[in-house]
Amino acid sequence: MDYSSYPRHDVLCIDMRSFYASVECTRRGLDPTKALLAVVGDPNRSGSIVLAASPALKKKHGISNVSRFFELPKDPDIVIAQAHMGDYLEVSVEITKMMMSYVPPEAIHVYSVDELWVTIDGLEKLYGSPADIARMIQDNIRDQFGIECVIGIGDNKFLAKVVMDIHAKKAANGIAECRYEDVQKLLWPTPIEDIWGIGSRMMRNLNRLGIVRLGQLAEYPLKYMKKHYGIIGEQLHWHAWGVDLSPVLGDFTKSEQKGYGHGVTLLRDYTGEELPTVILDLCEEACRRARRDKQAGRTVHLSVSYSSEGGGGFSRSMSMDLPTNITMDMYHLCMRLFRTFYDGESKIRRTSVTLTNLDEDIATQLTLFDDRPKKKDVGIVMDEIRDKYGSTAILRASSFTDAGITPERSKKIGGHFA
Repeated sequence: MDYSSYPRHDVLCIDMRSFYASVECTRRGLDPTKALLAVVGDPNRSGSIVLAASPALKKKHGISNVSRFFELPKDPDIVIAQAHMGDYLEVSVEITKMMMSYVPPEAIHVYSVDELWVTIDGLEKLYGSPADIARMIQDNIRDQFGIECVIGIGDNKFLAKVVMDIHAKKAANGIAECRYEDVQKLLWPTPIEDIWGIGSRMMRNLNRLGIVRLGQLAEYPLKYMKKHYGIIGEQLHWHAWGVDLSPVLGDFTKSEQKGYGHGVTLLRDYTGEELPTVILDLCEEACRRARRDKQAGRTVHLSVSYSSEGGGGFSRSMSMDLPTNITMDMYHLCMRLFRTFYDGESKIRRTSVTLTNLDEDIATQLTLFDDRPKKKDVGIVMDEIRDKYGSTAILRASSFTDAGITPERSKKIGGHFA
């Protein structure tokens, strides 16, 4: 492969180790590298998920981020911490601000609450090599926040991310570097399921083609990858060679909105009679966001998952002639889907709604017997009240029933207590 025509940058991918657990350890004056601490979504529920485990807890008891609260061993040294999402977001923002002391905002791409890319082109004269800069950032994050991090270095985002996942997390100093010329040696032996961007479904598809390692993916003919998987197949081929043309500088906070959706995993099994209340609350949230962005959608999607006792469920969509962001319009369409596809008996444990097929909400088409303008005005007034006085300042009466979810959800961030 001739890489001479491809861009070369100095990109760091920085991942905070056991971020939630590290923040909780720091709050308690504990050493994040030695303490046995588990962050649990809701300690009052035995089935609540373990959101994060400290490195020592992972090593001693094999706890992972998919374990459940009841699976934790009866070890008196284990500290149980309830998740505080607001605190984690605050620390994440402060770490991002710290990065701005080295590079401008357009050189920072926040990927998640505990991971980000930083492009450090041109900093060699100030701080030394990319590896020197990575060590400096590690030291500063440790000194200021008490958090350990691992860092991958590459010519682009993909290389920085993958070498961080595959090698930096195992390195003694938590730093690994991969340039174009290193791809065959460092990345090709890696099983494809360990490569960022390849999920379980794509892994199975590739396995059926005899592809189990990244090197085999790179050597598989491009024309057949495109034939099998289209543009995704082409992207996978180039990634296998270490090529990634995604921008490393720019405003990464803006992205095209594809839809407005909300979903919830219910705290108990719901009956078919109770679920309409949940659906209404979710439609209210989705349409509120759409109105805020002056968007309206023509297609409504409803997904319902039954409880683990019976399993199953359905996921269906329906479109309307006119785009809308009126809560009751979306709700009525969801209910048509629910009445059509619900089996009438199964208990329900998860549901979600989505408004898609978007268009600008620039006008309301009138008909002779339509009260859409009044409905939109009501929604706008409710939005203004919530924006000023809080999300629970005005709610529908159904939200206060046993089946309502909005009052409880308002206390949470990302499904967990703030």
